[in-house]
Amino acid sequence: MSVNSDQFRDVMGRFATGVTVVTTTNEGRLDGFTASSFSSVSLDPPLVLVCIGKDATCHDAFSDGGCFAINILSADQADLSVRFSSDVGDRFDGVAHEPWVTGAPILGGALAAIDCTLHAVHEGGDHSILVGRVERLGPLREDADPLIYYRGTYRSVS
Repeated sequence: MSVNSDQFRDVMGRFATGVTVVTTTNEGRLDGFTASSFSSVSLDPPLVLVCIGKDATCHDAFSDGGCFAINILSADQADLSVRFSSDVGDRFDGVAHEPWVTGAPILGGALAAIDCTLHAVHEGGDHSILVGRVERLGPLREDADPLIYYRGTYRSVS
């Protein structure tokens, strides 16, 4: 039996995920994209992974950049998720952010952030799998619920 991409997308969409914005700085330029393909990998050393489409305009900034940050979005940040998944001008225009250890932008209002140096890049079909070594992390907000993505729609925990 062969699996087509529509079937695969439909079934995978039934797995509720958190929503992140992954950010980087490369040669002084900030970049970012929305991702739900994010996971912890290892406790020792502390590693995480995120997947980025090879056709993403910011792919090279991440695969060649040396660092990235995972910003875990809160339920009131669906607008940021849309902004970083769209072809808008400067995605950071008007968005509060600050650099941490690696210089990758940490977004204001996120639930938590994970600042990483690029540990490895692996092939993953039409995506690249970026593995990051955690350099700094922490919760940023205790007063909000996570933004959830399920079957093509943003949800919140209620």
